[in-house]
Amino acid sequence: MACGSTSLWAGETSWFCCGSSWGPCGSTGTGACGTCQSGKNMAAWPNLSAACWSVTNPAACGENMPRRGCGSVVNVKHQCSGATVCVTLADCGPNTQMWCSEQTCCNGACRTHRVIDLTPAAYSAIGSLSSGLLPVYIYE
Repeated sequence: MACGSTSLWAGETSWFCCGSSWGPCGSTGTGACGTCQSGKNMAAWPNLSAACWSVTNPAACGENMPRRGCGSVVNVKHQCSGATVCVTLADCGPNTQMWCSEQTCCNGACRTHRVIDLTPAAYSAIGSLSSGLLPVYIYE
């Protein structure tokens, strides 16, 4: 898995559970791609497919994100600490339209709209699960 450095998007990230029990997660489904596991560095992307886009509706928040499908790899960088994690897209989400104008800031710089969800393993690689939200840059 190779993570790139070409800017793709920026916004907020939260975390979600998928697959087998791991850390704070009980067993749950394996996501839209059928491969998602909480204990692996994986993520959910709002434009994984046309069906996903119609549910997550990032356009309602002014986000016109590019489509990236199951198995695509992106690099997620914490805006303030600079910590990065390479993740594989394995699910549809977050439901961006529910979080329009939500804002997460650090060091006076803010990001809005939830644009990617990370598994607990991936999220904890760049921040504390207890923080709930992080401002991030996304690269491919």
